[in-house]
Amino acid sequence: MTDVRAGRGWPALRVDDWEPTRRSLHMWTQIVGKVRLAHAPLLNHWWQVPLYVSPRGLTTSAIPIGTESFDMEFDFVDHVLTVRVSDGGAATIDLRDTSVAGFHRAVLDTLATLGVETRISTGPNEVDPAIPFAEDTHVGYDPTAANAFWRQLVQADRVIDEFRAHFVGKVSPVHFFWGSFDLACTRFSGRTAPRHPGGAPNCGDWVMEEGYSHELSSCGFWPGGGAEGAFYSYAYPEPAGFADAAGLPDGAFYDTGLRQFLLPYEAARQADDPDRAVLDFLEATYGAAADLMDWDRNALEDDPHRWTHKTQSS
Repeated sequence: MTDVRAGRGWPALRVDDWEPTRRSLHMWTQIVGKVRLAHAPLLNHWWQVPLYVSPRGLTTSAIPIGTESFDMEFDFVDHVLTVRVSDGGAATIDLRDTSVAGFHRAVLDTLATLGVETRISTGPNEVDPAIPFAEDTHVGYDPTAANAFWRQLVQADRVIDEFRAHFVGKVSPVHFFWGSFDLACTRFSGRTAPRHPGGAPNCGDWVMEEGYSHELSSCGFWPGGGAEGAFYSYAYPEPAGFADAAGLPDGAFYDTGLRQFLLPYEAARQADDPDRAVLDFLEATYGAAADLMDWDRNALEDDPHRWTHKTQSS
């Protein structure tokens, strides 16, 4: 059982203290994510491209390749990228002392050796400047910081997944988008949305149009937000009055520049009950969005413990 008192299990990690590692991981996850994009069939809102929190780090899950499949997993315990193919092939790439260009080359060479021929686009998305992977000489990987980042994701994934369980309408998995480098979960009303204006750096507007094609309330955890990272919540299209949502936990606020609510990670970590602080934040901001957009909440929500008494008695 998780001990939520005084942030037990919630590691402290200030953004400035791990920036070189964060930049490496952002580029490395983009490279691995683009491999998944190259092989997986399109799912609505690009749900075929994210990574997922695992008991060791971040994984692609199974990716189809012909009649076989393969996966790739960042292991932040042993600090390697593991590649496994369903025909029995496997290999690892050490994450320490590796540049972005070196990692890019190692990934493509390893996949080719395992029989997984892959071509990906040459540069990153949603960043500026977008240095081509093969030319990016940045080096920076602190194993302790990478492990703490992953353990932050473990906590965020666990709590957001509990929040997700209350929604029976269309809802995304809790997944890690490598473009924006954040853990996200999105609920949908079922109605279409106005065309998204786009504008993300080095990312076609059509990408955002697909991602925001339907009315939504989205939440997640951004490890690069603010001084310590932050939980976030926003709506698209944003309804009038959304910024005035009530019932927020201590430390939460609406950011007018980002047009979303933020709960600094450190505010959650230092709360008497971090789980409760994050859940209160997610429930208050989602509730404001759903009510202001007139969602059919009776049809879209339910108690995830509705069968508990049945399973306990059987």
